[in-house]
Amino acid sequence: NDELAKIAEDTSKSIIRPNMLFDVDVLNGERDRITSRFRQQGYYNFNKDFLNYTVDSTLNIHKIDVSLELRDYLNHSGDSTNKVIFKQYTIRKVVFYTNSDLNLTSDIINKDKLDTIQFRDFILVTPKKQILKIDALVQNTFINPKSLYSDDAVERTYSALNSLGPIKYVNISFKEAGNNLLDCYVIIIPAKAVSLSSELEATYTAGYWGVAGNVNIANRNIFKGAETLSLLARGAFEWQDGVWAQEYGGQVGLKFPRFMLPFASFDFKRSIHANTEFTSTFTYQFRPGEFTTTNVGAGINYSWVRKRFQHIFQLFDLSYVQFHINPVFRDNFLNPVKPIFNPYNYQDHFIMRIGYAGSYTSFHTNRPMQDYSIARYSIETAGNFLNLLSHTLGSVPDSTGAYQLFKIRYAQYVKGEINLTHHQIFDKDNRFVYHVDFGIGVPYGNGDVIPFEKRFYSGGANSVRGWSESTLGPGVYNRITSLPRDFNQVGDIKLDMNMEYRTKMFWLLEGALFLDGGNIWTIKDYNTQQGGTFHFDTFMNQIALAYGAGLRFDFSFFIARVDLGFKLYDPTLTRREQWRVSPGWND
Repeated sequence: NDELAKIAEDTSKSIIRPNMLFDVDVLNGERDRITSRFRQQGYYNFNKDFLNYTVDSTLNIHKIDVSLELRDYLNHSGDSTNKVIFKQYTIRKVVFYTNSDLNLTSDIINKDKLDTIQFRDFILVTPKKQILKIDALVQNTFINPKSLYSDDAVERTYSALNSLGPIKYVNISFKEAGNNLLDCYVIIIPAKAVSLSSELEATYTAGYWGVAGNVNIANRNIFKGAETLSLLARGAFEWQDGVWAQEYGGQVGLKFPRFMLPFASFDFKRSIHANTEFTSTFTYQFRPGEFTTTNVGAGINYSWVRKRFQHIFQLFDLSYVQFHINPVFRDNFLNPVKPIFNPYNYQDHFIMRIGYAGSYTSFHTNRPMQDYSIARYSIETAGNFLNLLSHTLGSVPDSTGAYQLFKIRYAQYVKGEINLTHHQIFDKDNRFVYHVDFGIGVPYGNGDVIPFEKRFYSGGANSVRGWSESTLGPGVYNRITSLPRDFNQVGDIKLDMNMEYRTKMFWLLEGALFLDGGNIWTIKDYNTQQGGTFHFDTFMNQIALAYGAGLRFDFSFFIARVDLGFKLYDPTLTRREQWRVSPGWND
């Protein structure tokens, strides 16, 4: 077959190379590759058992010739099997059934109990009390009538349909319809649409113990189109020096399993295969002796997956933060003459932003022992539309030169971050993991500083593990308060680096040895963050180092870890004490 020869002889894609070691797994992988390419192009009846290898080792004791061939019975052009496996099939129609008791070999439908709904070449056979609309099913189906059969389309359809809330599981089958045509039958077993979940947790933050919990109610088929309406309520309490710190919050989300865009055609929206989510949030926080704050927000985002890439595009996200400052705290820490904390962190403000976040992995389930990398990246910007609106309407800035929305200053900045991880695998029990995380945020226009909640912090379980969370940096800044949390320890530039050796011990237990490095810095020279500004000629000497060991409990679907980190190099100390050769309790 000419098409088979073309695929098999593509040396750029082949995983078999001259002079490589003989490896049966590699030979089987090549059969899988060829078969996959063939089945992506409509050859529905082709499978890898039709391919076999012939090995000749008579020429040289250290070398062999390997030939890939069709099975003997397929080399005869008159063989009936030959004609079947080299036949390309096109999809004629796709039929969805939301009743598992139907007989697929019969076209007889009980019209008293079932309805038949047709859209183009898609058909939905459903009970009178409809479970799912055909629109939601078509939007999440990659098997298209009038297109060639493809294994990839089948797998993507399984993934997309199984991710819909009202579906328990899916079974897809095909039936030959003559003239090189296939009919696709999708059996859908419905799941319970409404769920209730709750969570209770103990917390320990900056030396304070607390308790928190939430309740989540979800209806995963609110409008019969697999839309998910979720309601979340959360409360948290923390005992701080004889007073309960409190936090209350709620979130409402409405997620559509399709691309929602006014005036766009059905075909365009279906080609995107994206989810659309509308969210709104509310949070109230009371910190004893400091402040109370209320945060209200709303947003719209789109998410979609393309093979190994995941994408999230935030079309719109608006939040409003309001503060009520304790007078004593204001006098001690926010004094206009010589503030200890940056006053902007405690001012009412708007954030209206747009952003994108994505991820990529080179991990392949068929080759779990092959080295792989993971990349996560994001970029966002805020305030540009509001700034354009201010200038268009001829708004007058306030006494500080900043524009306002409803007499409240809005933030303007751009922020980006990239997170890279590489797994170097030696065998199933041993590997090295390398990680680097770099982020930068720049305030401009209407903003002198990035809002506190958007700035970076360093230290803690996911950063330099010789420091507790938010206790490192910026730069060589030294803490100037005895409070458990110093709100000046945030920055506009972040660098985290990590190298970790992981080894399997026994049962689910793994061990790890690690070396961490990193810090945060500010873009501008702020009076309240002395020593924190980034400079190219000094930042290398300000990278903190830590080392340590940890345990991992690998449950496959999640990993629980415990790490003990020690300071190795502390840039905030004197030159004589920076290298912590004899670590103490504070390290």
